[in-house]
Formats: sequence, C-alpha cells, structure tokens
Amino acid sequence: MSEADTMERGICRLSGIPLRAESSDKSEMVSQMLFGEHYSVLEYGQDRKWIRIKLEFDGYMGWIDATQYTQISEDYFWQINNSDYKICTDLTSTLLYKKNALQILIGSILPISTHELFKIEEQLAFNGDSKSLNQKRDVEFLKQIAGKYLNTPYLWGGRSPFGIDCSGFTQQVFRICGYTLKRDAYQQAEQGREVPALSQARPGDLAFFRSKEGRISHVGIIWDPETIIHASGCVRLDGITDEGIVHNETRQLTHQLSGLKRVLND
Repeated sequence: MSEADTMERGICRLSGIPLRAESSDKSEMVSQMLFGEHYSVLEYGQDRKWIRIKLEFDGYMGWIDATQYTQISEDYFWQINNSDYKICTDLTSTLLYKKNALQILIGSILPISTHELFKIEEQLAFNGDSKSLNQKRDVEFLKQIAGKYLNTPYLWGGRSPFGIDCSGFTQQVFRICGYTLKRDAYQQAEQGREVPALSQARPGDLAFFRSKEGRISHVGIIWDPETIIHASGCVRLDGITDEGIVHNETRQLTHQLSGLKRVLND
C-alpha cells in the first residue's frame, strides 16, 4: 500500500478556511479553502493543533487550524474526485447541512451528482443556483461570473467575494466556467496557449504583468479590446494598452504587460 493510500483525508465544511504559511494564527494567509473543497493531510504540527494539508484541486499546501478539520473516508475522497459535482454560482447562498443553515460563497463545491452510483454520505440540501463542475462554458458566461466579483476588496490569499487576490480571482472565475488554473499568477502564466500581441487578444484571455525585477506578479482577464478586469485594491475594470494597465481614474500606468495566454476553448 502506498503512502497516498494511507493518508488522512479531509473536506472543508465551513464557508471558508484560511491556509496559512506556518502553524500560527499570526502567519500569512497564502490561500483559502471554500466549502466542499477536499484535501490530503500531510502532517500534524506540535500538540496537533495545526494540520498541514494539500488541496486536491490545485495542489496548494498550507496549515489549517485543527478545529476546522473535517475528516472523510478514503472512499469518499475518491468519490469526490470521480464525481461531476455542482459548483455554486450564487454570490452568496444558504444550504442546509446536518439540519443547520450554513452560508456558502460562489465557487463552493456541492456534493450533488446525477450519477446514481454515488451516494451522499452527509445530509445536505441546496436550492440555489449552480452548474456542473466539469461543464465548460463560453466567454459570455465567464464575463457574467467575473462581473459578480466587481468591487470585491483585494485580500492577499483570498478566494471569496469578501476578499480575493489577483490570481485567486482568475482561478475562481475559470473554475466556475469548467477550467482548472493553478493558484499563483506565475504558475497560471505557464498554462494555456500564447497570444502574440494585445491586438490579437480576445475577451476571456489572461493578461500577465511583471514586476520591476521582471517576475510575473499580476494577472487579469481581458474584458474587451481596451479593458481588463482584475483585482488591484478591489476587483475593477481598467484600461489596457500594449504597455500595461491604465487606471481608469488616475490615468496612470499601474502594471507593465508581460504576455497573454488563451485558456478558453476556441
């Protein structure tokens, strides 16, 4: 039996759980889990008060508070992997979980499947809007979802409509549309098909921006030929040129364009 077969498995059963760089409440939040996301346990910290986990969706690793850990069976873990579950498309919604109302957020994974072979191990009821997780949608749907995040405040490590970072925003929008992006901007820049120039970009393409040191440090989504939607201060619409992002109010160049990628199917 391999180590992977003997790992403990867990699932997020709160609206959101912070993933931290170290095993402390004072540590940097590097990412965030939403309801329904599942993971493997890598190790326990001192006194077993913290657990280092690896998210199944994007392979991201971090520490969670042990009091927020919900263990699931190995069978249920792999059932989730092999199920086309639903993903919540409401900005916020309520589900009934174990006979209690629980608030969830857009991008939460709902263990609802049309496949009769899969059984639901938990009591859950949901009447909000959702779509099949693996169903790929077009650019108009992508813009509709991206627009729901407008004015969401920027939050390092965030992936929710109450706080999100630039790559968390692009990752969540594309995930809801049926596409898998990695967690960080520099990782996302390695995915998709290259678009040679802004003049050849289409709505839905990813635009990447470099720091003064030349590293990929920011990402956004092309909205139209002259506009980008991105998380900077908040999720906002700004101008884009061959040079980079032009802030709509100040007219200042805020980010230098590095390259463009196409992820959506033609």
